[in-house]
Amino acid sequence: MAMSPENEHPVKAFGWAARDTTGHLSPFKFSRSSTEGNIFSSIYIDFPFHMAIGENDVTFKVLYCGICPSDLHSMVTEIGTKVTKFKVGDKVGVGCMVGSCRSCPNCKDDLENYCPKILSYGAKRELGIVGLGGLGHMVVKFAKAMGLKVTVISTSPNKKKEAMDHLGADAFLVSRNTEDMELAMGTMDGIIDTVSAVHALLPLFNLLKINGKLIMVGAPEKPLELLAFPLLMGKPMIGRKMVGGIKETQEMIDFATKHNIVAYIELIPMDYVNTAMEHLSKANIKY
Repeated sequence: MAMSPENEHPVKAFGWAARDTTGHLSPFKFSRSSTEGNIFSSIYIDFPFHMAIGENDVTFKVLYCGICPSDLHSMVTEIGTKVTKFKVGDKVGVGCMVGSCRSCPNCKDDLENYCPKILSYGAKRELGIVGLGGLGHMVVKFAKAMGLKVTVISTSPNKKKEAMDHLGADAFLVSRNTEDMELAMGTMDGIIDTVSAVHALLPLFNLLKINGKLIMVGAPEKPLELLAFPLLMGKPMIGRKMVGGIKETQEMIDFATKHNIVAYIELIPMDYVNTAMEHLSKANIKY
């Protein structure tokens, strides 16, 4: 006999959720399993009520949550008897992965982000960065801390001063300026594309050296046009990158701590979230 939802997910919790296709978020009480850390993409878990936890579980109180669910900051409120890495009161960062099996080949290679059961998301080399939003500005900071020569590629000329004076970029290209883009052809070892809007890839391929790589980390809603001819003319590579695994993420946090790399944010109350989401959809935000 199938269990009722109340028995299958007996733990009461509170969050914010979208109830219909409008995407409007409002306070929401729901139930969740006491043995699975399920995170729903439309729900920002605010505070789980007290529950009996497993010996390997960690309960946490959410203090701050990015509008992008992959950025979640929390405080540990309870730990299982076999938990050794955390103690009650620790501040922790929670990524968007949940449910990796920890036993498949990917998990054993510290690549939990590619687990099939996961639910989520000397000479200086020149690493181009497309887009200067929330993700792009952090890529600039990390690339500079790694000692790379950084060129920001953007459609907005008014972002040049910010990119170079405040973030330390070495150069700035306006992608709509065909003359400047032609002058920069074949100069870059790699490009990280953080843009989620539909955009042309050919101008980016033209910037790459023969063995250059274009890494896509943005997520446009519609397919991007990719012509075969530019690939035949040289040996550029294109790939995509998901979130990092646990080991890789920890290394990133340690590196950020060492070099004091922090994100630019706008702190808002939870009841402002729908207005913030509207601004996000209209690209009317800064970082």
